[in-house]
Amino acid sequence: MFSLSVTALFKSAGVHPLLQALAIILGTFILEDAATVLAAMQVQDGRINWVVALGALYMGIILGDLGLYGIGRLAARWSWARRFLPEQRRIKGRAWIEERVFRVVFISRFIPGARLPTYTTCGYLKASFRRFAVAAILATSVWTTLLFIVSRHVGQFLIDHLGAWRWAGAAVFAVAIVLIGRIAVRLQKESE
Repeated sequence: MFSLSVTALFKSAGVHPLLQALAIILGTFILEDAATVLAAMQVQDGRINWVVALGALYMGIILGDLGLYGIGRLAARWSWARRFLPEQRRIKGRAWIEERVFRVVFISRFIPGARLPTYTTCGYLKASFRRFAVAAILATSVWTTLLFIVSRHVGQFLIDHLGAWRWAGAAVFAVAIVLIGRIAVRLQKESE
């Protein structure tokens, strides 16, 4: 009985838009760029409606960004975490980030490896949540839409040229996107 209901759940997950959206949202919490590439491939293959896919990507990525801000806010309440940044430096940091929060959050969306430290720091320093959220939403809209469009074009190329092997090509493309980000971060650290 239980196995039948689990099987039915997996079968319905492949076609039910709400479950598809939930799977995409959960995927963004793991690797948002890979989730974007795979969702775009599903759209290009005709398995998911593009509105469902893109809406779920926006929702998952923005929730993740707001969650990073929230983690920073929670850390600021923890005395152990406050020891790493003395009060005077927190005040200076807060003043600096408060003047630039929109610009810093928006730009960090496009720099690989910058989101986690930047967004948690914004929360830790209690930057304006409203400005943080607006910047995160706008930056996500731009970045995710661009990556989604590129991924759909790559997906169509893979469908046209690889046929049944298109998912292997999609996996390679997703891994390449993630690796390019990691290499960019490494090169950036080496240049500092």
